[in-house]
Amino acid sequence: MGWATGHIERLLAGETVSFRPRGNSMSGKIESGQLCTVSPTQPEMLRVGDIVLCKVNGREYLHLIKAIQGPRFQIGNNRGLINGWVSANSIYGKCTNVES
Repeated sequence: MGWATGHIERLLAGETVSFRPRGNSMSGKIESGQLCTVSPTQPEMLRVGDIVLCKVNGREYLHLIKAIQGPRFQIGNNRGLINGWVSANSIYGKCTNVES
């Protein structure tokens, strides 16, 4: 179980979730502790630059889509780190709002 397990379960049930992630990997787009709203999404709606709640190699992230290659999505933070490639079934929702 990771920090986002409960949020992922709710997203899979079709609910929108809000939470305050901690950390600095998304500084400039999301500051530590800001309220983020994440909604369920469909793969065809995702674009490079979208912030998504996802799992990469078993770890949960609220990070950016850096590239899309066919059915695969490259995930990374806002500081240049690439987490890896995932399929659409590892993306649970898209961040639709960030506020203090």
